[in-house]
Amino acid sequence: MKKDFLWWRDGIIYQIYPRSFADSNNDGIGDLLGITGKLDYLQDLGVDAIWLSPIYPSPDVDFGYDVADYTDINPKFGTMQDFEQLVREAKKRHIHIILDLVLNHTSDQHPWFVESRKSKDNPYHDWYLWHDPKPDGSEPNNWAAVFGGSGWEFDPDLGQYYYHMFYPAQPDLNWRNPAVRQAMLDIFRFWLKKG
Repeated sequence: MKKDFLWWRDGIIYQIYPRSFADSNNDGIGDLLGITGKLDYLQDLGVDAIWLSPIYPSPDVDFGYDVADYTDINPKFGTMQDFEQLVREAKKRHIHIILDLVLNHTSDQHPWFVESRKSKDNPYHDWYLWHDPKPDGSEPNNWAAVFGGSGWEFDPDLGQYYYHMFYPAQPDLNWRNPAVRQAMLDIFRFWLKKG
């Protein structure tokens, strides 16, 4: 290994989509214990890091990229204890764990968004990109979603549109709001403490 080797720059990073990688309990869904059981195999491949696609609770509109809770494990994949065991066992093999942390948007079922859409005065309202309609009631502008159609979804209860770069069930966060940035830093710290 080169003297100036940095795993995140020079290493072999193996991406794992948990639900289809290794199923430890024969329920037809891959899980964290299944990944742990394959660590020797991954070590034999020369893997320096495992990049886990989202493992957080999600309604699965977009394969877990619609996060409903950033600080827990989707029960389909196991428990927090299973994740901690994966990290411990990976460290024994000098394999790093990278989490795919979805920062652009949440699920529309995330508590922040649920609060956000309750009223324009709700403290969480500005955590997302809400905008009044044009005078004719149409979308604020012509922004399109990556998956097609308008990037704006109308909420009739609020009389406003919210922006979603992907599916309507994935409202975009407002990164201009310092509270959003602080919440994300807290989430980073939560996972960093896990190892």
